[in-house]
Amino acid sequence: MSHPILNEPCLHNERAKSASSGLVTPNPPYEERFRLYIDESGDHVFNHLDQPAHRYLCLLGVWFKNPDYLSFHRDLEQLKQEFFNPHPDAPVILHREDMVHRSGVFSKLHDPERAQHFNERLLTTIGAANFCIVAVVIDKKALLDKVGSFEGILHPYNMGVQFLREQFCDYLVHVKCCGDVMAESRGAKEDRLLKRVYGVLGSVTWNWQPQDGGPSQPALTSKELKLKPKSANISGLQLADLLAHPCRQDILREFGRIDDEPRPFSKRLLVVIEDKFHRHISTGQVKGSGKHLCPVK
Repeated sequence: MSHPILNEPCLHNERAKSASSGLVTPNPPYEERFRLYIDESGDHVFNHLDQPAHRYLCLLGVWFKNPDYLSFHRDLEQLKQEFFNPHPDAPVILHREDMVHRSGVFSKLHDPERAQHFNERLLTTIGAANFCIVAVVIDKKALLDKVGSFEGILHPYNMGVQFLREQFCDYLVHVKCCGDVMAESRGAKEDRLLKRVYGVLGSVTWNWQPQDGGPSQPALTSKELKLKPKSANISGLQLADLLAHPCRQDILREFGRIDDEPRPFSKRLLVVIEDKFHRHISTGQVKGSGKHLCPVK
């Protein structure tokens, strides 16, 4: 299957790492910049690990090139306007849990015909968008069993964010472009944890060499993680929220950890996004790049 972003004109992959701080690249043209949006499914604590809902933490990212993102945002806002007619001061925020339970503004979807029409439009909007997905599931029980104690265990957030960041940066180096990373703000304590995790990773950057032989350019425009609240109506974060749980379950099935069938809408969603998962730059494989389970037995 074709890959929507890797099919763009690409140049030779050159990866280099170097220490840097603060703003790490000149301001590249807006149209050439990318952004990775991150969300999660599951929790990061080591409690109730005998229950699949608590055992596995999934971090999922979607990245867009800016012009493609603007198109997706416009289409998503048009969909919301069509079905919910929101006031500009009270935008509709797509949140999977609210949509599943038909709570709040999504109570309108109790009407089966309206819900079916909405689902069709949402699937069409996601399918038409040009973006790339990378998702990693952390098996906290397997991680604890492997290490033997909590001492020495890398925090699940560290592992997940590190994997997403590496895949994103490898891609940016491959296409010789720049980008940054955004996640949803979840409260003071969680935000401090996520920023601390990202700050530790920020001591290493990926560089690429311009075709004209000029100075090497860092892939990331900033070593800092951008955080935005749900109320900010960030389309990329809403998309990541909608995809995180279905993709988590899909990865667990693919790696043989569960065998339950996805629900009808999730099954259709997974078909729509099948060719949007990131592929290894050299081998073209999704497993281990766009979809990953950690630790791998």
